[in-house]
Amino acid sequence: MDLLTLATAVARRGADFVLSRRVAAVSVVATKASELDVVTAVDREAETLIREALRAARPRDGFLGEESGHRPGGSGLTWIVDPIDGTVNYLYRAVPYAVSVAVGSGPPEAWTAEAGAVVVLPAGEVFAAARGSGATLDGRPLRASGETRLDRALIGTGLAYDREARAGQLAVLGRLAPGVRDVRMSGSACADLCAVAAGRLDGCYERGLGPWDHAAGALIAREAGAVVEGPGGGPPDAELVLAAAPGIAAALRRAVG
Repeated sequence: MDLLTLATAVARRGADFVLSRRVAAVSVVATKASELDVVTAVDREAETLIREALRAARPRDGFLGEESGHRPGGSGLTWIVDPIDGTVNYLYRAVPYAVSVAVGSGPPEAWTAEAGAVVVLPAGEVFAAARGSGATLDGRPLRASGETRLDRALIGTGLAYDREARAGQLAVLGRLAPGVRDVRMSGSACADLCAVAAGRLDGCYERGLGPWDHAAGALIAREAGAVVEGPGGGPPDAELVLAAAPGIAAALRRAVG
């Protein structure tokens, strides 16, 4: 089974599990660095299911999951997984939330995406991409927006779970908002990146993300023709993840600093 096929199959399996568990009540079992950043039992159970499925298929690969951390491998490939991106949405029965599975060469600190899949829930849309092969939504080719003016652009963003960091983020948003068509906050960074790939957003940006938040989504957006970058035009990282139509990427970068 090739990497993209495996990533897609495992993401679908994780998504089926997550969706099935949402029928019952969901409660917080832990918080992370902030009381706002919650973890449910389903996050942990879904990551275990995904990790074990990947281990069964490719036992020598490394693994980095949002909930369980990093397990080095010996194959040169590492899987990066977010079992539920948008856990707060999931907790509140809001939408969207998503399951993200990506694989790349090298360890997490020097990782190059090779393939990835994001299943956006509850709609069940399957976004997927392999490096150099384009991106798809439910098997159909995707193309990012052709927008060339920032003042006509629909932009997605999100806020950090750190209360103090939000003040600075809102100041940036306050400067940006008058110069764009409108702004959306979906609550799921990887869903936003997929929305850029599909042309549903002209661009998105966010700070404070982990690699699991953007590993698959960034590849999907890039393969759909979007510009995807981090600080100074480098790779996306915790400081900045930005994806945008080529015609507005430079302007959006300047606007968000």
